[in-house]
Amino acid sequence: MSIWAALPVARNLRDRRFQALAVALGLAVLAIVAPPLPLTRSGIALLAVVDITGSMNVRDYTRDGRPASRLDIAKAALRGLLPELPCGSRLALALFTERRPFLLFAPIEVCADFAPLDGAIAGLDWRMAWEGDSRVSAGLHRAIAMAGELDADLLFITDGQETPPLPATGIPPFEGKPGAVRGLIVGAGGYALAPIPKFNDRGRETGFYAETDVQQENRFGPPPADAESREGYNPRNAPFGGAAARGEEHLSSVREPHLKALAAQTGLAYAHLDGPDGLRAPLLAAATPRPLPGRLDLRPFLGAAALALVLAVFLAGALPFTTSRIS
Repeated sequence: MSIWAALPVARNLRDRRFQALAVALGLAVLAIVAPPLPLTRSGIALLAVVDITGSMNVRDYTRDGRPASRLDIAKAALRGLLPELPCGSRLALALFTERRPFLLFAPIEVCADFAPLDGAIAGLDWRMAWEGDSRVSAGLHRAIAMAGELDADLLFITDGQETPPLPATGIPPFEGKPGAVRGLIVGAGGYALAPIPKFNDRGRETGFYAETDVQQENRFGPPPADAESREGYNPRNAPFGGAAARGEEHLSSVREPHLKALAAQTGLAYAHLDGPDGLRAPLLAAATPRPLPGRLDLRPFLGAAALALVLAVFLAGALPFTTSRIS
C-alpha cells in the first residue's frame, strides 16, 4: 500500500477515536449530573422472634462436621437470610422465653443497617433468658400481637417444647383474629428425642437433665380424662392420682404436631428448619410483599462506560499503525 492510500485510513481511525472520546466525555458529564431514576420493588417487614429457652441448646444438628445446637442453627439461618432480602426490607428482632417475647429493637433497614443487625443476631445467647419456663403457645400469641403493633409479618423460631407441659385442656385460646398477621412458625430441632444439656450457675455444662429434674405433667386446672383410673386417685385430695408423674419431658425433639396446630389456630404457615440455609423460600412464600419506593442510580454505570471508552481509545492508540513498504 502506498503512503497516499494509507492517509485516508489513518484519518478515519483518528475520526473514530475522536468520536469515542466525545461519547466518553458526554457519558462522564451525565455521570455527574444524571439524577437517580425512581424505582418500585417488593420487600418485606419482619419481626423475627427466637426461642432461647433451655431445650434450644440441644445439639441435634450438624454443621461443618460438628454437632450444633438448635439456637446456633437458628442464628446461622437468620444471618444467612439477611443478605437475601431486598434492600428496603425491614427487620425487628426479639427474644422469647417464659411466656412472652422481648423486643430488642424495632424494624430497621436490612442493607443500610446490615452490620448491626448481623451483630445482634450473632450475639443471641441462651444466657439472656430471664426465666426457665417455655410457654410457647402464650409466647406465640403475644408475638403475633407485637408484630401487629409493628406493622410487620412474624417469623417465630422455636422447637415447640412447652415447659411446663400443656394442661389437659390443651392449647390456650387465641384471642386475636387468625390470619390478621401473616408469617411463619419455624420448627427447630430433630425428630428423634435427644437429651437437654444442663448448666450450673456459672454457665458451665454439667451434664443432662434427668426425669426427676423436669416437670413431667401440668397439674393445674382440671385433671385429664384418665385420672380416675390412676393409682391413688381421689377427686378432692389427689385428682391427678397419688403417684409422681412419669414421662419424657427431660428429652427433646421438635414438637411439630403442636407447632402445626398453633399455625392452624393463628393462621400462620409452618416450616421445619432443616439447616442454616432453609429460611428464605418458606418465609417469602408466607410473608406479605410490600412495595418499596426506591431509586436506581445510573451514575456508576455511566462512569464505567466512559472509562471503558477512554481505555479502548488509549489501547487502540498504543498499537502500531503499519503500512506496507512504499513501492
